[in-house]
Amino acid sequence: MNLVRSCSFALPLGRSIICGSKRSTSSSANLLCGSSSYHITAADNKQLPRRHFSQSSRSNMKFVQFTTGSSEQHLGVLSQDGSKISDISEHFSSDLKALIRSGAALEAIKQKAAQAKQLSAKDVTLLSPVTNPQKILCVGLNYRGHCEEQNKPIPKEPMFFSKYATAIVGPYDGVIAHKITDQIDWEVELAVIIGKEAKHVSRANAMDYVFGYTVAQDISARDWQKTRNGGQFLIGKSMDSFCPLGPAVVHKSLVADPHNLVITCSVNGVQKQKGNTSELVFRIDDIIERVTQSITLLPGDVILTGTPAGVGMHRSPPEFLKVGDVIDSEIESLGKIKNSVVADK
Repeated sequence: MNLVRSCSFALPLGRSIICGSKRSTSSSANLLCGSSSYHITAADNKQLPRRHFSQSSRSNMKFVQFTTGSSEQHLGVLSQDGSKISDISEHFSSDLKALIRSGAALEAIKQKAAQAKQLSAKDVTLLSPVTNPQKILCVGLNYRGHCEEQNKPIPKEPMFFSKYATAIVGPYDGVIAHKITDQIDWEVELAVIIGKEAKHVSRANAMDYVFGYTVAQDISARDWQKTRNGGQFLIGKSMDSFCPLGPAVVHKSLVADPHNLVITCSVNGVQKQKGNTSELVFRIDDIIERVTQSITLLPGDVILTGTPAGVGMHRSPPEFLKVGDVIDSEIESLGKIKNSVVADK
């Protein structure tokens, strides 16, 4: 075989190659490049150098919700380097929760993302990747270090509480310093997004009910959590803007082990928390099994899995957030969110 033009890939026999707009399939093969045609035999095929094509960034299943010039919400897939967004709203929905509930196959989503209009990430405003879940379920005292910094024993059963969905804000939105509290604290957390209805789930197959993961901040008003409202957590955890999420929901297929991710939080550039999800007292499958024996989880529901040591309340002296502070929350493989503390209006 004498190729006038160089071709830097091997052609599987019986498969098609497209160059320009032409396609060929045969037991040997014809390689069509523009107006030129080359016949490739099995022997030739073995001699050709092979190129290992990288996975398209458009099949990188990191889901974002965003707006452009208008207030209309869109749903997109973030490129691998984070610079581009493929808008899949036209093909599915503008809402990730609706996409999850539809049961759309991952391969179908990848195909549509490859065909979708691309936008520069610089030209959009990222929203929370999940909005209006029916439930935000939280687990307290779920890192050994967080128990130890409070001089509390490792719990034998998980402590569950909830946040209202109205607490959710985007990955770069402000956290409101509400006038009724002066003890606002940080808690970086791994958030789990539920992928299908889960009821009476066993631990053995609990991970089948997970859609993906994102970064969360469980912002907390410690006075309202600990000493006011009768010791109930709800108000202290659910104030408006007290649940930043993002930047994307990363599909579980991209996370090799959610129980081995570095998790960090910094305030004004000073690291306050550093841990690893391997420290979880109750793992994700255990949490899902326990909860679903009495509470049905629905697609799009969010589980905040707890925070590592280093929160402000248990420092000496205690530290709390104030207007102008900047909180950086990051989890390995999932991304980073940045939230500034803003004044109550």
